[in-house]
Amino acid sequence: MSQPELVAVAPLAPFFAERLRQHFIVHDLHGAGDAEAKAALAARIAPRTRGMVAFGGSKLKPEQIRVFPHLEIISVLGVGYDGVPIDCCAEARIKVTHTPDVLNDEVADTAVALTLMVCRRFVAAHRFVEAGQWGPGQFPLTRSIWGKTAGIVGLGRIGREIAARLIAHRMQVAYHGRHRQPDAPYRYYDDLHALARDSDVLIVVTPGGAATRHLIDATVLNELGPEGSLINVARGSVVDEQALVRAIETNAIAGAGLDVFAAEPTVPAALMNRPNVVLLPHVASATVETRQAMAALAADNLVLHFSGQPVKTLVPELRGVVAP
Repeated sequence: MSQPELVAVAPLAPFFAERLRQHFIVHDLHGAGDAEAKAALAARIAPRTRGMVAFGGSKLKPEQIRVFPHLEIISVLGVGYDGVPIDCCAEARIKVTHTPDVLNDEVADTAVALTLMVCRRFVAAHRFVEAGQWGPGQFPLTRSIWGKTAGIVGLGRIGREIAARLIAHRMQVAYHGRHRQPDAPYRYYDDLHALARDSDVLIVVTPGGAATRHLIDATVLNELGPEGSLINVARGSVVDEQALVRAIETNAIAGAGLDVFAAEPTVPAALMNRPNVVLLPHVASATVETRQAMAALAADNLVLHFSGQPVKTLVPELRGVVAP
C-alpha cells in the first residue's frame, strides 16, 4: 500500500522530517524556491496530497488550501493556529490539529524570565559590564518583583503554569479572560483595563486571531502606567505594536519583554537598544526537548488520521464539525 502524501508549508527540523518520512511521502513546498517554483510543485502534487504540515506562525489563505482538493488534515506544529483559515477548513471538512500542553512549561519559563529581565534590567546590566562601565560607575537600582502584582491575560494551560511560577517568586497573581474560572485561586477581573491598572506586570498569553487583535491597545498601556511592564509570549497581533512603541518612547510604561511581534521577523527599530526592552526571536518553546515533543505529537496526529483513528488534538473550533 502506498504511503499518503503530505505537503510541508514550513521548514522541517531534521528530527521532524525523519519522523514524517517513516510514514509518509513528504513534499517540501516551503523550500521549493521562488513563487513560480512553489506554484509548479503545488500543481504537480495537488492531485495526490492528502495532508499538510504547518507551523504555529504559518499564514495560510483559503486559496492556498483550495489548491489541494483532496486535503484531509493540516497538522500544525505549535499551540497557536490563528494563521490557518478555520472556516475554510470547516467548510471543506479538513481536520486541523495543533500541539498544546507539551510546550506549557517552556513558554511559562520564558514568561518568567522576561519578567525578571525587564524588571531587574539584567540585559542592560550585562551590557553595562561588557562596556567597561562597572568600576567607573554603578549600575542603577532596579525594581523587585516579589510583593508585586502580575496580571495574566488568558489563564489557560500556559497561563496557569506562569501563575504557579510567579507565586513561587512571591508575586500576587490576578487574571482576565472571557470567564471566571471557579477553580483558579486568583483574583478575576472582567475588565482588562482594571487589571492593567492594578498590575505591576501585565503578561499576555491569550490566543491570537481576530478576536484578540490589538487587545492590548493604547488605553490598556496607559492604564498599566509608567511603573508597569508588559510581557508578551502570545502572538504579536494581540498587542498594538505602534501603541507599544509610543508607550516606550514616551515612558508611558516602564518596559517590555517581547517574544513575538506583529510582522515577524521584522521588529520595530524603535524598540531596539533600549535598557528597558528585552527582545527575543520567538523562542519561547525553542528547546530541543520541547520541539521534539511537539514534533512527535504533530506526527502522531497524522499517523492516527491516516490509520483511521481519532486524532489526539483537534482544534476546539472543529470539534463536532469534522470527525475526530
